[in-house]
Amino acid sequence: MLATLALDAGRAVSHTDLADELWAGQPLGNARNALQAHATRLRKVLDGDRAPRRGATVLRAVRGGYLLDVPPGCVDGNRFLDLATRGAAALPLAPERAIELLQAALELWHGPALLDAGDGLRCQGAAALFDERRLTVCEDLVRARLAADEPSRAVAELRRLVAQHPLRERFCELLMLALYRTGRQAEALELFHVTRRRLDEELGVQPGIVLQRRHTEILSQDPALSLSTVTAVT
Repeated sequence: MLATLALDAGRAVSHTDLADELWAGQPLGNARNALQAHATRLRKVLDGDRAPRRGATVLRAVRGGYLLDVPPGCVDGNRFLDLATRGAAALPLAPERAIELLQAALELWHGPALLDAGDGLRCQGAAALFDERRLTVCEDLVRARLAADEPSRAVAELRRLVAQHPLRERFCELLMLALYRTGRQAEALELFHVTRRRLDEELGVQPGIVLQRRHTEILSQDPALSLSTVTAVT
């Protein structure tokens, strides 16, 4: 219930939507009473031993639903998305600033998104969005490191990301570039062949055009590979 309300912090969520999120597909006698019981327990957690003044609790009952009465910026998920957006915007012209913002975004994570929040569609959809956005932030961060001439740090981060997500071609392509910039052309080319075999064996596909183009550029030692702008290739 808290997760569902936090996803819409500052806005009311109807009884119907809350019940669908918490008990979708389950037989339920009186959803309104069940929600009220949940709200009572949740207030005890949020308010602790304090006895809040009437209307002072952050969990408010409103007409037709409940509302978590906090600014959206109090929710880590919203702060993460804001920092991610600002970091991506700063990347082209201020990679050092982008690194600060993107690192701050990733530091808000302490485990899987919305862990134990249940199987409701809202929380499942939000968790998938956050997880995908997290990978994009990781990608933007290593791009910023390459643009800021930090290829060695980018290599270390990208090795971990490629190990965790071996079929995500963008991570492979960026690692190939980082390896090349640190004087390891042979390793970059070997990584391409390993990834191509893995894509063929596990998905039955060939590398995408971006990954193939990066392979060709490294083979020919294209001078453009040394330019920070090359990280913007999509």
